[in-house]
Amino acid sequence: MKNIKKNKLITLTVFNIIELFLIATIAVLFYLNIPVSSTKVIYIPKGSTNSIITHLNKNGYETNTLDKLVVRSFGYPQNGWIDLKTQYMTKGDFLYKITKSKAALKTITLIPGETSYIFLEQLAEKFNLSIEKLQKIYKQHAYKEDGNILAETYSLPYGMKEDHLLFYLFSHTNKQYEEFSRKIFGYYDKKKWYFYLTIASIIQKEAANVDEMPLVSSVIYNRLRKRMALQMDGTLNYGKYSHVKVTATRIKEDTSSYNTYKNKGLPASPICAVSLNAIKAAIFPVKSDYLYFVKDNKTGLHKFSNSYTKHVNNINANRGVKKSYTKVKEKVTKIDKQAKKIMDTDVSKQKPSSIKDLWNNVQ
Repeated sequence: MKNIKKNKLITLTVFNIIELFLIATIAVLFYLNIPVSSTKVIYIPKGSTNSIITHLNKNGYETNTLDKLVVRSFGYPQNGWIDLKTQYMTKGDFLYKITKSKAALKTITLIPGETSYIFLEQLAEKFNLSIEKLQKIYKQHAYKEDGNILAETYSLPYGMKEDHLLFYLFSHTNKQYEEFSRKIFGYYDKKKWYFYLTIASIIQKEAANVDEMPLVSSVIYNRLRKRMALQMDGTLNYGKYSHVKVTATRIKEDTSSYNTYKNKGLPASPICAVSLNAIKAAIFPVKSDYLYFVKDNKTGLHKFSNSYTKHVNNINANRGVKKSYTKVKEKVTKIDKQAKKIMDTDVSKQKPSSIKDLWNNVQ
């Protein structure tokens, strides 16, 4: 009799345990089938499962201890930008995806010499973003008008919002700049660094190749030391004018700090994105007495010179003018005083209004 009662008690206990297990299982399954709404791409920070669940809870996902247990049963949460593929799913799908999904990446390259204005348009088109939002956020948070994003190839998750994407690019670039600066100077001074970036951006626009960069850099420094206007076309290829040909009219009418025909010194901001080679050239120019350079149409490279007379000869030779040095010198002498006056004063107040006009008068 005692054995029968004992067996019944055991059976009842087992039944109760099974019943509780089934109820718990049903409850968990019901919980995991609760609908969840999310952005297609979410950011998961590095850290423990507990800290990640806390992060999700703070961002409106209403997670709890049960979620921690479920996530741990699936594995360990990914970190970074996670592509969930859809905005609507069950809680179970959501928890599974944050442990197993990877971000869908798209590659985009910021070419050295390209402006942020053009790059933002490329970002908007490739990642299906609002150009208006990108421009507004960039303007609000960029340190300078340009040079805030390093020229390189980026693999970015498709689905990032405009602010997240730009903040990532700004942060990544600033870390790279700081790393470069500490290797060269032993410290990072943002204001000083952007001074070199501005020079680097002019080099990036003007140099025909990497080998020419230190030479172009020396011309910039030499002209700055002599308080000569830089008078470089590349500085006018800023912003939306990145691929626009610089004309005499443009030189005359542009009133920005980028017009180095009218203004002495450097522009107020870098002109474009730069490469590490251009930065190195800006910091370490070669020693030279060069003050001028002109592109050789035959080679695509530049001819450098230390006097205006030699420079004009190079221009004439480049145009195919077959005149002896003596004949060219006679004409150069006539305008040499005018050229010097323009070099030392505001170009906008002179007639002709730029050295380009003087060059065009040399036949």
